[in-house]
Amino acid sequence: MKPKVPNNSGRIATPDTQATWSANILSYVTDFSTAWNRFWFTPTFPHTLGVLRIATGAMLFYMHMVWGSDLLSFLGPDAWLTGDVIRLIHQGDYTWSYLNYIDSPPLLWAHHALMLMVALCFAVGFGTRITAPLAWFLNLMYCHRLTGHLFGLDQVMMLLLMYLMLAPCGSVYSVDAWLQRKRKRAGKSPSWWLPDATPSSATQVATRLMQLHLCVIYLFGGISKLRGEMWWDGSALWYALVNWEYQSIDAVWLGHYPTLLGALAHITIFWETFYCATVWPRFSRPWTLALAIAVHGGIAIGLGMITFGLMMIVVNLSFISPITMRAIVAKITRRPASE
Repeated sequence: MKPKVPNNSGRIATPDTQATWSANILSYVTDFSTAWNRFWFTPTFPHTLGVLRIATGAMLFYMHMVWGSDLLSFLGPDAWLTGDVIRLIHQGDYTWSYLNYIDSPPLLWAHHALMLMVALCFAVGFGTRITAPLAWFLNLMYCHRLTGHLFGLDQVMMLLLMYLMLAPCGSVYSVDAWLQRKRKRAGKSPSWWLPDATPSSATQVATRLMQLHLCVIYLFGGISKLRGEMWWDGSALWYALVNWEYQSIDAVWLGHYPTLLGALAHITIFWETFYCATVWPRFSRPWTLALAIAVHGGIAIGLGMITFGLMMIVVNLSFISPITMRAIVAKITRRPASE
């Protein structure tokens, strides 16, 4: 006779088994919590955000110089879109700006002078505890008022300003850093309005938010492009290059190489859609960022959107570690990395 095989399908878990399950669950939760805190809150040096602050502040100053070249046509009482029209457009939503209620030319010019001063101070890193949130707020008021005059550059600028104001981005490569060093040499105690260039969780949080925001932008941009036939058949780049509205260089000769154009289109759509996955691993990150520079550099040169292409490259720099960024800046400026 064959021995009977015990049926364990209905076996009740023993206290030892339950303890093992509890230990495994607790270990998983602990590991997840540790990884979560490491990802979000590991204290980080601010050198990468310091470089981004300089580029963002300089572009902010340039943008408002451009708007100031014909300020009253944008914001004045006889503007192309008056404040009354903007209020009607945004009736029922949260797009509000006090500039909708100002039509006095002297007041508008005084306000614009304040905006330019704040942008310049933010770029050079003077009083960034105050000028960083002020730059974000004032630019937001302009963007809400200038509905119909905006494009991708303005959205990228608001992204950068919003996250840079959360971190001590003025603690390096700035007037604030110079003043802080001067106070320390004089033996004075630190001042609240001069951020210190030490690793902080605020820097890490601001960097992670910026990085994730960029990943979401690329993901939905790639998915949106995949809904059109031209990205599938490879003709999208050709139609972009021959569009007279954006064309800044003559690249019609590329029409003789349809296979190359198709390959570039497919590489672009693959890179944009899967950017959110390929930018995190250390192996694929350099290639992903190199493609970002190539794509946005091509947009800047080939389609004439220089400011947009440049700032998209700048926001991609958020994935460069502060240690690497500090070494690059030290090599360029020929100064010690500790300064």
